[in-house]
Amino acid sequence: MAAATVMRLQTIVSREVAAAEAAVVTIGSLQAGTKENVIPDEAVIKLNVRTFDEGVRKRVLAAIERIVNAEAAASGAPRPPEITPLDRYSLVVNDSTASERVVAALRRHFSAERVIETGPASASEDFGSFGAEWHAPSVFWFVGGTDPDRYAKAKAAGRLNEIPTNHNPRFAPVIHPTLETGVEAMVVAAQAWLAA
Repeated sequence: MAAATVMRLQTIVSREVAAAEAAVVTIGSLQAGTKENVIPDEAVIKLNVRTFDEGVRKRVLAAIERIVNAEAAASGAPRPPEITPLDRYSLVVNDSTASERVVAALRRHFSAERVIETGPASASEDFGSFGAEWHAPSVFWFVGGTDPDRYAKAKAAGRLNEIPTNHNPRFAPVIHPTLETGVEAMVVAAQAWLAA
């Protein structure tokens, strides 16, 4: 039942989210049983949902609930599944005025080629609460943590997608210059915001 549920959950994004919209459904944990010859009496599935739009998020969450309940019913489960939200994060939306100020300060400090503005990121972060719930101008940014030589070689070979990113078990940022750059970026951004 758990395996069938996981397989069906993987169809949500491909079948229920329009191509112009974005969503990610990640099954990060499936735990069932303790012995290879005993059928487990329960399973725990933990998943993560990321979207850029609250309406898409609601549709995806509704699809998850529908699928989990339908798979349990189809498998003759003796009781309905328990669905318990573990974490709920507001969408991470950068304040445009604060972003412009921070980007300008970072470009002055680090140089323009080291600061790249990206599109929206589907961060599963409590940081979104600062803007959404506290109504505070906020800016979320990433600091590169890959060894610069490794990055340059991967870029030259057209293989940037092979460098492990956050949440990958092989992700291992180098201490230097990651820590130094992160602290510098934080100080520069704070000064840009506080000095105005």
